[in-house]
Amino acid sequence: MAQDGQPVLDLPNGLELRPWSRDDADVLVAAVRDPAIRQWNLLVVESERDARERIERMHGRWGAETGAIWAIARPGGEATGLIGLNGIDLAGGSAEIIYWLLPAARGGGVAVEAVRRVGRWALEDLGLHRLRLCHSVANPASCRVALKAGYAFEGVMRGALLHADGWHDQHLHARIRGDAQDAL
Repeated sequence: MAQDGQPVLDLPNGLELRPWSRDDADVLVAAVRDPAIRQWNLLVVESERDARERIERMHGRWGAETGAIWAIARPGGEATGLIGLNGIDLAGGSAEIIYWLLPAARGGGVAVEAVRRVGRWALEDLGLHRLRLCHSVANPASCRVALKAGYAFEGVMRGALLHADGWHDQHLHARIRGDAQDAL
C-alpha cells in the first residue's frame, strides 16, 4: 500500500473517490456542522486548521498502511462526502468501512456506490479478506446502505460506540472475499 500512491477510483454515477487535499478543509468544517454527520460520526474539527491537520493524518495513515480515506467528488470538484477504510490490518486481512455524505449528496445512491467501490478495491486490489461496516441501531439509513451494498447483517454489538447522546448498540455487517460478486 505505502509504496503505491493512493488511487483515484471511479464511481458509475460520474463521481470519483480521490485522496483528500488541504483545499478540502472547508468541507470537513461544513461536515461537522451537519447534525446527521455530527450525530453518527466521531468527527471533531473545530477550525480549518484542525481540518488541514486531519487531512494530513489521513495521508499519514495511508503511508502507515492503517487507513485509506477518500473524498467523494465530481472530477475536479469539491468533496461532497467521505468514504474509507479504518483499522486496516494487512496481515489479518481486515478493515472497517466508514462514510458520510453532506446533505446535498444524500438520497441518490452515492453512499451505496461508494461502499461497493471501496469494498471491491479492498477485497480485489488490496487483497483483504473481510470488511466490516458498523452503525448505530438507531441509524436505519446506514443499515439500508450496508444491505444494498451487499454487506450481510451479522448481529448486534451491545453498547459498542459512545455517541454524544450516550452509548449505542451497533449493527455489525460484513462482506468477505468470495461473497457473491453481483453486489460489488
